[in-house]
Amino acid sequence: MRHEAYLPSPAARLFDRIPDRWRLPLARLGLAWLVLFLLTGRDWLTMADKWWNVSTYNHVLFVPLIVGWLMWNRRGELAQIAPQGWAPGLVLLAGALFLWLLGTLAGFNSASQLGAVLALQAVVPALLGPRVTAGLAFPIVYMLFLVPFGDELVPALQMVTADIVIWLTRFSGIPAHIEGVFIDTPVGLFEVAEACSGVQFLVAMLALGVLIAQTCFRGWGRRIGFLALALALPILANGVRAWGTIYIAQSQGIAFAEGFDHIFYGWIFFALVVGILLALTWRWFDRDPEDPGIDAQALLRSRSIDRLSRGTVGANVALAGIVMLAAGFALWAGYASRAEAEMPARIAFPEVPGWQQVDYAPQVDWAPRASGAAHRLIARYRSDAGDEVDVFFALYPAQDDRRDASAYGEGALVPETPWRWVEPGRRFPEAAGAVLLANGHVVRIAETSWRTGNLTTGSVARLKLATMRDRLLLRRRPTATLILSVEGRGVQESAEAIDRFVGATGGRGAWMDRTAGLR
Repeated sequence: MRHEAYLPSPAARLFDRIPDRWRLPLARLGLAWLVLFLLTGRDWLTMADKWWNVSTYNHVLFVPLIVGWLMWNRRGELAQIAPQGWAPGLVLLAGALFLWLLGTLAGFNSASQLGAVLALQAVVPALLGPRVTAGLAFPIVYMLFLVPFGDELVPALQMVTADIVIWLTRFSGIPAHIEGVFIDTPVGLFEVAEACSGVQFLVAMLALGVLIAQTCFRGWGRRIGFLALALALPILANGVRAWGTIYIAQSQGIAFAEGFDHIFYGWIFFALVVGILLALTWRWFDRDPEDPGIDAQALLRSRSIDRLSRGTVGANVALAGIVMLAAGFALWAGYASRAEAEMPARIAFPEVPGWQQVDYAPQVDWAPRASGAAHRLIARYRSDAGDEVDVFFALYPAQDDRRDASAYGEGALVPETPWRWVEPGRRFPEAAGAVLLANGHVVRIAETSWRTGNLTTGSVARLKLATMRDRLLLRRRPTATLILSVEGRGVQESAEAIDRFVGATGGRGAWMDRTAGLR
């Protein structure tokens, strides 16, 4: 009789290496994550799309692999600790899901995506207990880099880069004039565009810097110093790169300089910056990256963790709590998302004393975007004194991820149009301004206000918070956007014309309500 040797599959061999007391806890963790993925699936699909298709977030594709590697390095120490259910972990999960709910109802993707990631993190202490969580603290925290962020930094980074470039340009003897993010030189006008802000490399360097700081340094002083350098270096290097493009253009022409920049600006640039960072700091590395960095015996002896462990519950009870929380928040989200304000059949601008509507004929086409709005109006008003103000108004029945009045690309500056952002305009509680430029010479000043309930604001944060509150309380309130704009005049003249128009309307908030038919 012939006997054949049995060769277990790689999966079977991996399963055999898992300690018996860890098999069921890991199965429960996998099931809990599956439930949460089903609940927050839309956010994970949105994040995955950004990781794959938006160059700023391509580095996030490596984060799951890094988290897996960090956890694998700790497997020997963690095997000495017995997992256990922990009731306070359910409180953490409820908080994470509440943040996800707020973001989902307000169309605030950053909040909903953060909540989705925090929910995955929270089930670790809920199902595995505080000791295991302490051992996995860094990889759990590192999961936060799964959330795409950085777009909020673009305007500030554009201004910082422009400041570096103009200083280097003048220092190198090239006469130049700066207007916001536009730099005029003898060979032409250069723009520090959004793609040149350096945000792509800053957020990637932050993720890499945190990883290196934790795995290659033992002391917090060195970690903080390394991370500060890791953040400062890409900002400075990006400014030097942008200046280099201008400098080369002075002798070789703009076309040659742009071609060189397109070749150089990418992973070559990032690799060079990382190489410089490592060359400057290598000598101070004092920890092996393969070192797990945790002491299981110290975790087992910890009195503070002993006190936390008083909240221990049965693992099956914890899993049932997770499923119930997910189901409860799914029902809450589904019911609240259907709350919308009734829209009038039509709307129209009220009369403004001393101002008349005239033909809207801008020098360069300007049509703000209001995706998902039920109504949109745009008009030009001329005063008896000759001032002209362009007015855009949009009315939404609700705010969500499809109808987000304050989202990127919505409002006064629409991507892929002749208009470019130059610098911030004036800002006050009821409005936020921006200076725009088209075709290198046509200036437009635009001031944006939002209205919901009794709140009139130019702050995205205040609008989001108000929307979250209303949706949670099932209030059916509309949201309105008002953009007042002046084309072809200076900043001060434009501001004065807008102020005179607002004064004639009786105030932004009241006039928006009348336009929407609410008063």
